[in-house]
Amino acid sequence: MKKLFANLKSYKKEVILAPLFKMLEALFELLVPIVVSQIIDVGINGNGGSDYIIKMGVVLVFLAIVGLAFAVTAQYFAAKAAVGFAKKTRSCLFNKMQSLSFSEIDKLGTSSMITRMTNDVNQIQNGVNMVLRLLLRSPIVVFGAIIMAFIVDAKSAITFVIEVPILALVVFAIIFATLPMHKSVQSKLEKVVTKTRENLTGVRVIRAFALEEKENEDFTKEQEGLYKQQKAVGIISGLLNPLTYVIVNLAIVALIYIGAIRVNQGNITQGQVVALYNYMSQILIELVKLANLIVNLTKSIASGKRVEEVLNMESSLIHKKSEGENESEYEIEFNNVDFKYQTASEESLQNIDLKIKKGETVGIIGGTGSGKTSLISLIPHFYDATKGEVLVEGKNVQEYDDEILRDKIGFVLQKSVLFKGTIKDNLKWGNENASEEDMIQALKTAQAYDVVLKKEKGLDSEVEQLGKNFSGGQKQRLAIARALIKKPSILILDDSSSALDYATDAKLRKELKKLNYNPTIIVVSQRTASIQHADKIVVLDDGKIDGIGTHKQLLNTSKVYKEIYDSQFKEGGLKNDK
Repeated sequence: MKKLFANLKSYKKEVILAPLFKMLEALFELLVPIVVSQIIDVGINGNGGSDYIIKMGVVLVFLAIVGLAFAVTAQYFAAKAAVGFAKKTRSCLFNKMQSLSFSEIDKLGTSSMITRMTNDVNQIQNGVNMVLRLLLRSPIVVFGAIIMAFIVDAKSAITFVIEVPILALVVFAIIFATLPMHKSVQSKLEKVVTKTRENLTGVRVIRAFALEEKENEDFTKEQEGLYKQQKAVGIISGLLNPLTYVIVNLAIVALIYIGAIRVNQGNITQGQVVALYNYMSQILIELVKLANLIVNLTKSIASGKRVEEVLNMESSLIHKKSEGENESEYEIEFNNVDFKYQTASEESLQNIDLKIKKGETVGIIGGTGSGKTSLISLIPHFYDATKGEVLVEGKNVQEYDDEILRDKIGFVLQKSVLFKGTIKDNLKWGNENASEEDMIQALKTAQAYDVVLKKEKGLDSEVEQLGKNFSGGQKQRLAIARALIKKPSILILDDSSSALDYATDAKLRKELKKLNYNPTIIVVSQRTASIQHADKIVVLDDGKIDGIGTHKQLLNTSKVYKEIYDSQFKEGGLKNDK
């Protein structure tokens, strides 16, 4: 766990001081039974009288105050280190997630990443806090109490020598039995989080199909699995306290019995028996604390391994050294490209050969699952082609710095996502330095200016999380405006007008043709009306190119394209948008 522990380097002082102050508190605590013993033997049974009792009582108060001060100080340093460690770990985890390729993100899953970022990091934070407070203190008190017991009376202290190993055996047996179970609990918790997230995200779909009861049953099954696993861990962990108390109480009975005999023999005093009893109680308390520490530590280690699994991940995207500038008449080239997702059994794209000239408008169409989104995802280097090469401006995308490559591209994803903030904040994702005039122009081109005008605060209107206060069509238009504001040399619209009516879609296409910086535009759509005026249209079928040409050419040469067109115009009764 080197990468995790590296986050504690900034808190070296706290990591040293927290256990140190806890150790000092423990030393003061070990003195208390001796003082109590003196009060009984000298103050009560001896000739010390009330003055001695008061004096020793002041000493006890002093030990309590100093011990409390050390405990509070230790807690402060431990909490500071644990919270700071958690903050750094979350930052590292978030940065790592941002650096991973889409392949790793697909593999991990959103719910898994959220669980690791929240629950797992919290478990590690609690573990760090408890380790700094108890890992040194508990052993010091246990061994210190044994040593002090031998100083008080060696023969009576034999009880301690027998009791402590038995206690340790019980504690560690329970810990090792529950360690793998804690890992299983975290995995099952992840499944519950996944199910919860799916239901919250798809609540409208669930209600539309009246499947609330079924989803409740499915969630109950997942919850039941988590409950059973947690219950099993709880049952075994629950044996810890009763077993340890039984062992210690038996030891206390034996101690008092032996102590009483030795008091009658005149070998030890009543105060010394009380001191031995107190040391036995201290050992019990500290061993229970140590057991709880180790239980929490096992949870933290399990969570730490899950977090470090992500931190150890490296992006699978290949980056090659640039071989210099390559002149090309084409903006984008696909040369014999195959592509397969890491978790897929079959290739999503096969033998793709495609060349797109600068300033050209290209439409991409095909049935569901034909590979449209997979194809355009290779252009910004979201994924690596498994075979062949993808070129942008004559240069392999693997030779680009991803930030430089993606700065050339305006990408509007299939699912439009807006972020919490204002409309202006969202538009500035495209260009931080964009003026209000630039924003208005981009909004007008994207047919989204009327959306802003209807809002009371205009560009400063609030956008809720994921843009929930906007309709699907409004989100799509604002997302297009966000991409346009950076004035990209390549504009990719991945089915980003699916929620727009035909009239708005047609106006959008006309405005895109008027762009003065003449970008290369790639439009992915299910609607032939959205792409039929493109310079050329690429028809995909089951990951392969079925045809390339203009609208008129494809009607005669591509069976797939003609079927899509006929289904939308002849059967659907829609008018051709000419």
